[in-house]
Amino acid sequence: MLDMRQKKAVTKELKARYNKATKKKKGLILDEFCATTGYNRCYASWILKIKKDKVLGYVKTGGKTIKFVAAKKKRSEKKKGRPRIYTYDVFLALKKIWVIFDFICGKRLAPFMAEAVKKLKKHKELDITGEVNSKLAAMSASTIDRLLKKEKDRFKLGKGRSGTKPGTLLKKSIPIRTFSEWDDAVPGFTECDLVAHDGGNSSGDFAQSLNFIDIATCWDSTAAAANKAQVNVFRALKTIVARFPFKILGIDSDNGSEFINAHLLNYCTDNKITFTRSRAHKKNDSCFVEQKNYSVVRRNVGYLRHDTEEELKVLNELYIYLDSYVNFFQPVLKLASKIREGSRVKKKYDTAKTPFKRVLESEHIDDRIKVRLKRQYDGLNPAELKRNITRLQDRLLRLNILKQKAGKEAVINEAAYGYITR
Repeated sequence: MLDMRQKKAVTKELKARYNKATKKKKGLILDEFCATTGYNRCYASWILKIKKDKVLGYVKTGGKTIKFVAAKKKRSEKKKGRPRIYTYDVFLALKKIWVIFDFICGKRLAPFMAEAVKKLKKHKELDITGEVNSKLAAMSASTIDRLLKKEKDRFKLGKGRSGTKPGTLLKKSIPIRTFSEWDDAVPGFTECDLVAHDGGNSSGDFAQSLNFIDIATCWDSTAAAANKAQVNVFRALKTIVARFPFKILGIDSDNGSEFINAHLLNYCTDNKITFTRSRAHKKNDSCFVEQKNYSVVRRNVGYLRHDTEEELKVLNELYIYLDSYVNFFQPVLKLASKIREGSRVKKKYDTAKTPFKRVLESEHIDDRIKVRLKRQYDGLNPAELKRNITRLQDRLLRLNILKQKAGKEAVINEAAYGYITR
């Protein structure tokens, strides 16, 4: 084995030849060098690449010779790799668009980006350069999600409880329809469900949101009822039917008594509406409306208790703005195919489109309806709709806080009065 002096001599001899050699020859030299010195290959390549210090001069002091070498340059702090494409101004524009369109994911936002930018620029809600505009249009779904990763909303909502009570009187008169039978649905066949605003306390009366979803176009419409009484639910249903842009041909509900009753059955029979119901305790039979219960109602109203007349008015006003916002400016992915391979299920989705776009592409909807919807779309400002929705959400929250304060004061006054009388 070589000693340190011999190793230094071998290193000095090979260094010049190694630095001038090609990549293939460097490998051969390294093999020879490692076998001779016993060095690790990584250390050997590093020691052969060390450049010789530049000597500036020598000074003799006290019988010793001191060598002065040139100071080594500091490594550049710049990161290697290609330059950043999406700069900070692009990120700010993306963030503003993302907030206006309700924090949707990249797969829904990317196909809708060009239309979103055009709409916001038309209403002077977005002021960007042509370069930023082209970068936003070219941005992929994964890039959108990556840029917005730190901005993602981490607030997690709790889960509500089901308040469905079975209505058994007319079950045999209303046929069952499962989720697998909606493949050939044309616009007009809908699913409906109630969302309870009980705040975790199911006692007494509280507001209910009736949610309707069209299977073919994903058109969604919602209205609030004071409680689950048949008359109030039916009133909300008629409001939604009048608000729907095209004729409702079918209604599919759960087995709750608010739907399974003679009043609604007679209404559907008189208006030639197909009335079906899902199987009991099979929530997936109503999978289309169940997902909208969260993405439309819960995300925008929350899980607080709303049981006053004023709160009911605010809810119904909120749903007017929300209907336009969701149907014209919220792209939706639809399941195109589902294939099981052993224990794995592969799902493929179509390109994200707004319900409005799906209505325009449908050959089953009258052209006059499409023209009316186009005219309505041209007059809508998504940023203004979002501001109105936020204003009404804040109003609901303030009403709930005031109600809680009034309730606490009533409890304190009752306790104080009881204490005085005793």
